[in-house]
Amino acid sequence: MQAADPSTAPDVTLPAVTLPAVTLPSSLSPSRAGDFMTCPLLYRLRVIDKLPEPPSPAATKGTLVHAVLERLFDAPAGARTPDAARALLRPEWEKLLLERPEAAELFPADADATELASWLAEAEKLLDAYFRIEDPNRLQPAERELLVQTTLESGLLLRGYVDRIDVAPTGEVRVVDYKTGRAPSRDFEGKAMFQMKFYALVIWRERGVLPKRLQLVYLGGGGQIVSYDPDEADLLAVERKLLALWTAIQQALETGEWPASPNRLCDWCAHKSRCPAWGGTPPAYPLEIKTALEQAVPEQALNETA
Repeated sequence: MQAADPSTAPDVTLPAVTLPAVTLPSSLSPSRAGDFMTCPLLYRLRVIDKLPEPPSPAATKGTLVHAVLERLFDAPAGARTPDAARALLRPEWEKLLLERPEAAELFPADADATELASWLAEAEKLLDAYFRIEDPNRLQPAERELLVQTTLESGLLLRGYVDRIDVAPTGEVRVVDYKTGRAPSRDFEGKAMFQMKFYALVIWRERGVLPKRLQLVYLGGGGQIVSYDPDEADLLAVERKLLALWTAIQQALETGEWPASPNRLCDWCAHKSRCPAWGGTPPAYPLEIKTALEQAVPEQALNETA
């Protein structure tokens, strides 16, 4: 049999093989910065491994209440009432289910919807607390649920979502964030205010305007407002801290060392069963780890000696 002429063979293109890829982090948000400061392993499991987490009743309730408060300001002043807010709960819950179907897992055995009704009643109490501490009819937010982001001179991208920005007629900016939990004691207030200073830094760098006031609106425990007026020194200190955090994250990416930091939040962590501090085993690290020599010698120097 005569061998086939390769030049006459049909041009067959093999399908491309798509290998799972790990996307390296390229920015910092208040939540992810908080994760790394709380527990580097938690940051890794969320950002590098991207492990799914089951929906939390408290977190989902917070998302729902935030959505209602955002939509409340669609109504004209005078129509922003407690009844109007309560009327938004069910529609926003249905919308949330469409966007995040996994939220239905919160009530798996709730055939008569009594658990859902109780959960929504708790959300109503949070909304009632809001009206006790703030009158939305006297406000006209400049922005709601706004993505703010800026790139520092170092190249680090900072980004996050601000619940509300108010601008006074004289130009002063107030940054507002809703919290559905209780106001923390002064010993733990700094963590929440760090988030607000993060937002203030981004707005300052992005717009050239230093926010006059940072305001945390706590709806749990009957409601309470915690305010802070930042200055440039505050925000420069936050900027230095974020750059140091980013350097530490880059080092962890190279070494693969993401230590667990047991703390009082461990009992609520979705990844506790994988944590070595609690007898678990995290998944294999998905990134290549540099050798000690590669970590010590700059890449350019290695190329020059090759």
